[in-house]
Amino acid sequence: MGVSFLSTVPSMLQLVPVPSLTATTASTRYPTHSQALTIRCNKMEAEASYEDGFHRRDILKCIGVTVGMELIASSGKFVEEASAADLIQRGQRSEILSKIKGTLATAIKGKPELIPSLQTLALNDAITYDKATKSGGPNGSIRFSSEISRPENKGLSAALDLLEEAKKEIDSYSKGGPISFADLIQFGGQAATKATFIAAAIRKCGGNEEKGKLLYNAYGSTGQWGLFDRQFGRSDAQEPDPEGRIPLWEKASVKEMKDKFAAVGFGPRQLAVMSAFLGPDQAATETLLATDPEVLPWVQKYQRSRETVSQTDYEVDLITTLTKLGSFGQQINYEAYTYPVKKVDFTKLKL
Repeated sequence: MGVSFLSTVPSMLQLVPVPSLTATTASTRYPTHSQALTIRCNKMEAEASYEDGFHRRDILKCIGVTVGMELIASSGKFVEEASAADLIQRGQRSEILSKIKGTLATAIKGKPELIPSLQTLALNDAITYDKATKSGGPNGSIRFSSEISRPENKGLSAALDLLEEAKKEIDSYSKGGPISFADLIQFGGQAATKATFIAAAIRKCGGNEEKGKLLYNAYGSTGQWGLFDRQFGRSDAQEPDPEGRIPLWEKASVKEMKDKFAAVGFGPRQLAVMSAFLGPDQAATETLLATDPEVLPWVQKYQRSRETVSQTDYEVDLITTLTKLGSFGQQINYEAYTYPVKKVDFTKLKL
C-alpha cells in the first residue's frame, strides 16, 4: 500500500482549518492535502467547504477505512490463500448445483404430471416450521414414512419417489458427498416451478418448444433465483416433524390457509402467489381464494401477470416467496458439497 496509517493521520489532522479561516483560504492553503484526502477517502471537495472544517465522523470514517485497508494488505499470503480456497469452493458448489438442476429437469420432463405434487412436497416439508420453538421447516423430514403417509401429504409419494431416483444419480457424481433430502426437495420444487414458467412461454409461442425456451431466456426471471441457489447446504432432520402443523389444502377454508401462512410470517400476497402449491388444480384454488377480499386483489394481479409475455410480477413474487420458504429455521452450510483439491507435487514431475 502506498500510504500507511501512520503517515495518513497527521496529514488529515493538518487538513482541519481553524475557525478563523474561510473555506477559500483553507483550500488555497492546503491544496495538496485536500487532493490527497479526496483520493483516499472519496470525499467530495464541497464537503471541505464547511466553515467549521471536517466533521469528526468524516475523519473517523477515513481513519477506519485506512486502517482496514492496511490490515488487509498486511495479511499477505493468508488472504490470498483464503480467497483462492473460497473461489475453489464456490466453483465446486456451482458445478454440482448445475448438474443437479440438469438431473432434476430431465426427471421432471419425463413425468410432467408430477409437477404439482413436487411443488406441494416442497411446501409441506417447509411449512411445518414453528416460529416459537424454531423447529420444523425445510429439513427433509417429509421423507420419513410416518410423515409422508399423513393425510395432508396424501398423493405426494410419487413425487418423493421421483426425487429418490434422481438422488441416486446425483450422489453418483457428487464429489462432495450425498445431497441432503432437505436440499433435494426444495430444489425439486424449484425445478418444477421453473418447468411451469417454461411451459407457459412455450404455450405463448403456439407450442413451439424451441421458441418458447428462447422467449423464457429473453424475458423470464431466471436471474431472480440467485438468492435461492445460495441456500444450498441444508441439513436433514433425523426424525419426523410434529403432526398437526399443516392443513389439508384441498379441503381447507381460505381462513385456515391464511392462518397457516400468517403463522410463518406470510400474508395474503404470498398465499395468492403460491396457489399452484395448494393442490393439483390451480384454477380451482384461485377461485376459492378469490372469495376473500384480502386475497382477491393479489389473485387478480397474478392472473393478469401470467397473461403477459414476461409474467414478471408473478414469477418474481413466487421466486421471492419460495426463497423465504426454503430458509425457515435453516442454518445453511456454505461449505457443503465441497471437497479438497488434490495437490500436485511438482518435485515428482519429470521434465
